[in-house]
Amino acid sequence: MSDAPRLRHQVCFALYSASKAATAVYRPVLDEMGLTYPQYLVMLVLWENDPRSVRELGAELGLDSGTLSPLLKRLEALGLVERRRSSEDERRVDVVLTDAGTKLSERAGDVPRRLADAAGLTPAEIGQLHATLGKLTAALQKSL
Repeated sequence: MSDAPRLRHQVCFALYSASKAATAVYRPVLDEMGLTYPQYLVMLVLWENDPRSVRELGAELGLDSGTLSPLLKRLEALGLVERRRSSEDERRVDVVLTDAGTKLSERAGDVPRRLADAAGLTPAEIGQLHATLGKLTAALQKSL
């Protein structure tokens, strides 16, 4: 048994634990905004570049249409986005922020700072962590 892998030494478990903890820190902030974490991710993409096609959103977030469609339906019911057929290609559905969706971005500005404060990391440490995780993600995706 001494050669058996140990949970505490597994990078996958460290990533899993950190992700769960980060999501837990986000939860009360996002609850105040009326969003779930996956909905927040969709809104982040739209705040960066609006409108986006459903296909583009799925590709950027790594979500399939079976996961993304219900998310968009709930965001639409909240009055934050609208789905519209593209006038250029009616096979394409664009997701567009409503005025309420755009305005919500003002309240979201505090979210990253609250995570950094909870983590006790400096902006430089957060930047380095982000860079390392990006490098890890790219390498793992390339290996598939």
